[in-house]
This record gives sequence, C-alpha cells and structure tokens, in this order.
Amino acid sequence: MLGRRTSESASRWPQILSLIVVCWLLGGVLLPVPASADDGTGGVQCSKDDPRPACDVNAGIPGQPGKPGGGDGGGNGGDGKCRNPAGQKIPCVRDGAYAGADGCYYAPADPSPSTIAALGGEPAGEGGWYMRTCYGPPASFGGVVWIAGAAPVVSPAVLARQARARLDLPSVVVRMNPPGDQLVNLPVWLALDRQSWRSVSATASVPGVSVTATARPVQVSWSMGDGMTVTCAGPGTVWTSGTDPVKASPDCGHVYRRSSAGAPGGSYGVTVTVTWEVTWAGAGQSGTVPGLTTTGQVQTRVQESQTVTN
Repeated sequence: MLGRRTSESASRWPQILSLIVVCWLLGGVLLPVPASADDGTGGVQCSKDDPRPACDVNAGIPGQPGKPGGGDGGGNGGDGKCRNPAGQKIPCVRDGAYAGADGCYYAPADPSPSTIAALGGEPAGEGGWYMRTCYGPPASFGGVVWIAGAAPVVSPAVLARQARARLDLPSVVVRMNPPGDQLVNLPVWLALDRQSWRSVSATASVPGVSVTATARPVQVSWSMGDGMTVTCAGPGTVWTSGTDPVKASPDCGHVYRRSSAGAPGGSYGVTVTVTWEVTWAGAGQSGTVPGLTTTGQVQTRVQESQTVTN
C-alpha cells in the first residue's frame, strides 16, 4: 500500500508540476487574487503554513464571485517572480525542484520502506513524499518530508492570466492630419493606423484545459501637449486630401488655441494611450481579466494661422 501511493504520486508528478509552474508564473499562488462579481478572475485558496508550491485555485465568472484567497509567507509577488518569506526574489526552479512558500525547494521522492519507518510511517490520507532542500546561508539542509493534500488544480481563470501575458498587442501608430505642421484654430483630425486598432488573441493550456484570451481596443486617450486631453471610443477618421480644412473630424479631433512656439523644442509632445479590454473563454467558462494599455508618442508643431487679405 505504501509503495502504491508513492509510485502513483511520482508517476503523476510531471503533469502536476506543469500545473504548479503555471500557477507560479501567473502570480496567482500563495498570494490572494481579488475576485468580484464583475471580474471573473477567480481566487486562490491556500492552507496556512502549507509549504508546497501549489494551492487550490477557484474560478469566478461574471455574476458568481470566486472565494477570497488566503495564505501566508512567501510565494509570488504578483510580478511573475518567486519570492521567499522575506520578499526577496528567488529562482522558481532549482536543481529540478520547485520553490515553496517557505523559500525551500520541493521535488517528489520515493523513499525506501526503512526511511518511511524511520519517519514514523506514512500518514493516512492523500499526499506524497517530497525531498525538501533549503539553501543557505550559512549552509544547505533538507530531507524527506510528507506533504498532505490532493494534487493542485488549475482553473480556466488562472490559465486566462497566462494567455493574457502572451498577448502580442500592436504598436500605436499615430496619424495627425492634415499632414505637416498644424495651425491654431483649425481642426486637427486624430486617427490611429488600422493595424493599431484590432483584436488580438492568445491561448494557454494544460492537459485537458485550454483557454483563449482576447484583447479588444475600447478607448484611446490623446494627451495633446497643450494641457488638453481628448478621449475617443474608436481609432478616429483619417483626413483625406480635398477635405475642407475648417471641417472638424466626425469622431475624434482637437483644435489648438495657441502655438507651440513656447513649448520645449518648439513643438508639442502628443501621447496616445489605447485601452484594451481582455476577455477569456474556455472549459465552458468565460470572464474578464485586468485590461492592458499601449502607448505611442509623436511631436507636432503648431503655428499661428495667417490671415490673407486683398
């Protein structure tokens, strides 16, 4: 019976570790992940003082909030890095073992019957034997330990965060028209290149579960350099030759009221920020994860308009 449970635990370890690594890299292990009725990102539930690099992850979907997360000690700081209880960054993998919340490393072990007996026998219930290694200073130490509990579970919401991290959003290519210098009191048409405004998807999966995250641009904010900000719900309309120069853009534009002569370098720095909504779907569930932004910048010179009289 002892050998059966130990062998079974060791044989499923590669799959378990693939799930554990996903949790570590997503910043969702051993620190709480907020969940709300309109968030759908789920949460993490860890037992107190559990050193394993794994916790049960529960998914929340819109209208059905997940359970609040728990846990103490080290783990992940939310930036995709593994940390020890002091908050210092440590490798997530070392010598084939995976970092736990206590800053030590754990790998599956298959101890001999005599070793198990010396450790007081194998406890009842689910669990497995692990080799625990704690690296110095001043010196490394460790040994075989029994960790109780079922295999970690990765929810679709956790995979959604990994898929989100894989999204390759397009660069922000800015078009201010008419081309060239702008004139005071004449409309400027603000627009983005169409390749800057398109949906992008990425997928993350583990055996049996696949989740696709899709980023969709929903808003663009133009900081015009003159102290004014223009917010538009779309990419804007590109000005075309032959358009009346006093005609305003139908959906995204600005009028400069003073020249850029007094600005640094004689031009205004225009900063454009695109806001992306990120949704996910997979395994019969769907939800949202925190949005993303991309930014671009251009310089534009604004001159005083000249009045021509006969």
